[in-house]
Amino acid sequence: MAKDPHGFHEFAAARGASLFRTACLLCGDRHLAEDLVQTTLGKLYTSWRRVQRADHPAAYARTVLMRTYMSHVRKHSNQETPSRRLPETAAADADQALRVTLLNGLAQLPPQDRAVLVLRYWEDMSVEDVASALRLSGGAVRNRSMRALGRLREALGEEFQELIR
Repeated sequence: MAKDPHGFHEFAAARGASLFRTACLLCGDRHLAEDLVQTTLGKLYTSWRRVQRADHPAAYARTVLMRTYMSHVRKHSNQETPSRRLPETAAADADQALRVTLLNGLAQLPPQDRAVLVLRYWEDMSVEDVASALRLSGGAVRNRSMRALGRLREALGEEFQELIR
């Protein structure tokens, strides 16, 4: 393996799993998530010197991932349909039914609403950071969050209502 004088390989190894989890939550497809992460890392590699100088390279990478995802959705919106079937995975979570129900609920949301919820509540980003990552206003992020949470509540049904307040 060639020597990496700029630290990109270390960064990719350290942040790759986190980017992959976020991509899986966004698109609900492991294979597409892998493609999105690889595309994101490719974009980061080509501008690594600039990324490396950023205040928060991990946040920069997440923003690139979000924009790559939204670009993919726009390009393929008429050609692909989401799958209701989740890929088989081994997980140690205690409440698989809740996880499956939540992922199904997220899959029913429009892509931008899903991105807002994943960034706000899974990645625990502020409204301003989400607005910057998705190129929206703060008010649009708050409105989308409120509307998407309402849709998610409907999708989850009464059994899981108390989990999303």
